[in-house]
Amino acid sequence: MSPVIETEEHKALRSAVAALGKRYGRDYLVQTVAAGKPPTELWSEAGKLGYLGVNLPEEHGGGGGGISELSIVLEELGAAGSPLLMLVVSPAICGTVISRFGTEEQKRAWLPGIADGTRLMAFGITEPDAGSNSHRITTTARRDGADWLLTGRKVFISGVDIADAVLIVGRTEDARTGRLKPCLFIVPTDAEGFQKRPIDMELGAAEKQFELALDDVRLPAEALVGDEDAGLLQLFAGLNPERIMTAAFAIGMGRYALAKAVEYARDRTVWKSPIGAHQAIAHPLAQAHIDLELARLMMQKAAHLYDTGDDIGAGEAANMAKYAAGEACVKAVDQAVHTLGGNGLTREFGLASLITAARVSRIAPVSREMILNYVSHQTLGLPKSY
Repeated sequence: MSPVIETEEHKALRSAVAALGKRYGRDYLVQTVAAGKPPTELWSEAGKLGYLGVNLPEEHGGGGGGISELSIVLEELGAAGSPLLMLVVSPAICGTVISRFGTEEQKRAWLPGIADGTRLMAFGITEPDAGSNSHRITTTARRDGADWLLTGRKVFISGVDIADAVLIVGRTEDARTGRLKPCLFIVPTDAEGFQKRPIDMELGAAEKQFELALDDVRLPAEALVGDEDAGLLQLFAGLNPERIMTAAFAIGMGRYALAKAVEYARDRTVWKSPIGAHQAIAHPLAQAHIDLELARLMMQKAAHLYDTGDDIGAGEAANMAKYAAGEACVKAVDQAVHTLGGNGLTREFGLASLITAARVSRIAPVSREMILNYVSHQTLGLPKSY
């Protein structure tokens, strides 16, 4: 199946999720943010309808699809004005890693709950001094008998307050070389020595951000996900879906802002004609639409490559998709606000808050500059500057 042309099943999924998103819409998300609550009602309903676990194996309660399907879910909820950030984290990163590398026991314990929304897992890679650089991560796990003891710090970890556990990226010592290598651990949020502190964000989002302190958190042997020696392979199995889903988040947000601007440009009349009839208004909106469509094409390619098992090809495409979607989203939001003029900054039209939110897709989970580094080194074969 070509990723360029959507199947009938994908089109049906799009329209079904769009209908759910429309029932909640931007007002629902604004109200949950104002109340300081997570979007529990939408999350639960999406879980009951099978949308949260659409990428997870059928034998563990999922829909048997892939990141292609999950990215449709997030994009359409975003286009309706109520994206679910934890879709990026719980089913896309954690669910994927556990379904690919977890033990049967881990799959049975976690995947059905992740799929139906009754259990939620956060993901912890970023550190205060290392950012997302897996080679500089200082969170370390050492053996203590059959157990592991995990110590370190994490920052900008989404949704820890509503999560049952966090999939933590730590490092263990390689017995043969003495070097530290990345490993993944399932850490319950109620574990002794696990501390979370909310980060005061100016960004208005339903999901809160946290700093974590792990002080000799004792974990059983079965908390380790996958092979201790697989390291980066397992890590990137989660990071590629994260980039694809971030692209979906950005494209959905850009589409929402653009739709608002188009509606306004059709209705707002100055000197007897709608402002949308003027090319100074119409052309930038058309460009924003083109950029969003192009970003979606690359996202579909990345998801297709990932779902067909091409991890190397998916890595390149996922980075490009995330870059393209972040740029397209920021431009679409900026143009939408500009189209509305002063109204674009009012609470009534609800676009001003997206100015800050759109920046996230340029910054997280990896900055656009690091993606340019990736493409210049990996794709173009240029020498590294670092």
